[in-house]
Amino acid sequence: MELRVLRYFLAVARAESITAAARDLHLTQPTLSRQLRELEEDLGKPLLLRGSRKITLTEEGLLLRKRAEEILSLVGRTEREIGQSDIAGDIYIGTGETQGVRLLARVAAQLQKEYPAVQFHMVSGDAMDVCEGLDKGLLDFGLLLGDMDKTKYYYLELPVKDTWGVLMRAGSPLAQKSWVTPEDLRDKPLILSRQSGNKSDLYRWLKKEPESLQTAATYNLIYNASLLVEEGMGYAFTLHKLVNTQGRDLTFRPLKPRLEMPMYFVWKKYGLFSKVGEMFLERLEKSLEETPAE
Repeated sequence: MELRVLRYFLAVARAESITAAARDLHLTQPTLSRQLRELEEDLGKPLLLRGSRKITLTEEGLLLRKRAEEILSLVGRTEREIGQSDIAGDIYIGTGETQGVRLLARVAAQLQKEYPAVQFHMVSGDAMDVCEGLDKGLLDFGLLLGDMDKTKYYYLELPVKDTWGVLMRAGSPLAQKSWVTPEDLRDKPLILSRQSGNKSDLYRWLKKEPESLQTAATYNLIYNASLLVEEGMGYAFTLHKLVNTQGRDLTFRPLKPRLEMPMYFVWKKYGLFSKVGEMFLERLEKSLEETPAE
């Protein structure tokens, strides 16, 4: 597959029309159609369903679209990094919602102040998303909470930990308590992080198996979960300091026994960094050495 043809394919996938894509690419429609047919022949699979009004993608076409976007993104990034003579470039960091990002932001702000041509890209996602981005080379670094594969990644353990608790309506009977115990939640509808499905510590704390819980909803963005809580759908397990409860019918209560999650700043083993990536890692290591553990 040629990169040029992948760009043609993406243009058609996005425009949902060979005619419109040909116009955007400054090609004739027969030329573009021929390139796409040859691509399908090379792969041995149909990629497009050619309807009377628009083009749709087959299952194989959807997979190729995803891979083509990843490939072209990496190519563009590599070209930019090689072509830069000054200290400049892009740093991609994948992370979930956590206060630990503040430690990274501090170092990023200092580096960018010194080298304004350095750009940071924070990509939000759960652990599965972050690890996938690292493995494919789409992310330079990741911030992971709790368990992680230490044989697969190099890592720095951050000197802070996130604390689990429950977000609830301010008028809830449990809001009168200073903390929440497993017994308090036995008969309550729960709103769980999508990521918590892989976190056995939370289920051990609850002393219940996942299938025996009264799960009302799951989420991957805590702001959306906070709206579910406000509407009375249940009690959301989340990390401390992620939701500003001021002016809202919400309050947060920590768990008892206390449940904490370590944080790891990770990168792929044997991966290669750009110059700015190496600089950021070095400065973060130095900053962490100077940061007292909480």
